[in-house]
Amino acid sequence: MPKFVTIGYGDRAGYDRTAEAVRDAAHAHDAELLAGGALMGIAGTPVQVRNPDAASVETKDGPFLSSALPVAGFAVIEAVDLAEAIDMVSRSPCAVAHGVVEVWPLETP
Repeated sequence: MPKFVTIGYGDRAGYDRTAEAVRDAAHAHDAELLAGGALMGIAGTPVQVRNPDAASVETKDGPFLSSALPVAGFAVIEAVDLAEAIDMVSRSPCAVAHGVVEVWPLETP
């Protein structure tokens, strides 16, 4: 079955202004995705890694990309197709709490 990488963006302000019942339903939906085999996690602090010409590893704390909302979490899900993946994440906390979820098809070699 195809796999999709999802990236959830959201902040506390958006979460807090969402009705508690909506948040609770979103967390229950995430629990169902986890029970169904999704790999999910809350985003920690990133580290950028470079190794130009495979000569020396360089690291820098912090994200490479910036966005209006911080990265809140990641998931790897399985879905029949992109439409099903979109449906699956449309009920997640970031999607319902004034954030956004990106869905990236994971193409394996």
